Amino acid sequence: MKQIIITIDWIKKDYISHPIRFIVEFLAWFITIGCSVVMALTVPNPPLFELYTVWIFGCILYTWASWTRGSFGMLANYIALTLIDSFGLYRIIITG
Repeated sequence: MKQIIITIDWIKKDYISHPIRFIVEFLAWFITIGCSVVMALTVPNPPLFELYTVWIFGCILYTWASWTRGSFGMLANYIALTLIDSFGLYRIIITG
């Protein structure tokens, strides 16, 4: 129970310290979970164009959030994901 209270306090402090970043991170989290659920429900033929578009937007949001946090690991990860998935989206577009 103590750990739950500590976690809730940590979330409150995070929101108070930078409410815009908190909202952006929550939106990005919601987007990535949504993409994962859609992917799982539509296998073997997921709507990749739509999923890539939304997923990349979520990665861009996370990239900004990691920059404002000063987190190099998260920043490098989300820049890499944005580039890799943008390449995948490009391939979908050019191959029709």
